[in-house]
Amino acid sequence: MPVENARMIREAMIEVNKLGSLVSEHCEEKSVSAGAINAGEVANKLGVQGVLPEAEEIMAARDIVIAETNNLRTHICHISTKTSVNMIRDAKKRGVKVTCETCPHYYFFTQDEVLTSGTNAKMNPPLRTEKDREAIIEGLKDGTIDAIITDHAPHAEEEKAKELSSAPNGIIGFETALPATITALVDKGHLSYLDMVRLMSYSPAKVLKLNKGEIKIGADADLTVFDPNAEYTYTKDMIVSKSKNTPFIGKKLKGQVAYTIVGGEVKFEQ
Repeated sequence: MPVENARMIREAMIEVNKLGSLVSEHCEEKSVSAGAINAGEVANKLGVQGVLPEAEEIMAARDIVIAETNNLRTHICHISTKTSVNMIRDAKKRGVKVTCETCPHYYFFTQDEVLTSGTNAKMNPPLRTEKDREAIIEGLKDGTIDAIITDHAPHAEEEKAKELSSAPNGIIGFETALPATITALVDKGHLSYLDMVRLMSYSPAKVLKLNKGEIKIGADADLTVFDPNAEYTYTKDMIVSKSKNTPFIGKKLKGQVAYTIVGGEVKFEQ
């Protein structure tokens, strides 16, 4: 949930910065955020209320203003629109201490995916338009977007089986994050593998000031070993999670995790 009160978030950002940390906010202006999926053609076609992109953008702009005026660090979660990318790019050029992240579903899919995956393509912020998807990719390429995260949100099948307007937001994302990024970004020449590692590992650690995201003596041995050339169709049977709510089912992906190592211990083996 967002912090709707501007005075409260301003005071929080000031106090948290004093501690050497930062506020990381889900940006959603509630007065214009009611709806099931992105406002536009697909919402109209399905007869459901659409979420205005301004819901994300207005609150992101507010936090950027507070950060700039008071010389504070702030982090904006899971951005999804072209305007958000443009605002953050412009703010960084002015020296504002703002960082941000996005998720694989925002550069892999558009709102059209709701027509085939239904509630498994419903999340908050919602999937947007093609121009938004392209802007997210550009933001990743030019360094505007600092990190790729999953926004992993598991739900039971009976919850997601509800109507689009009443089903909960969110999809699972851990297991598809790497292949989705290879398929949509690396394989298409938008990013290198080193770019991918930076965005998914090194940069998130640096934003949070964690001693992670690097392979070096003394660092935590958190490693992912993967086959970059493996190609397959992702099926429900392949999902390790207890929850299966993902629009990636049935999609052709490239890149497959062979081992997940946490603290030097193998936690997953393909």
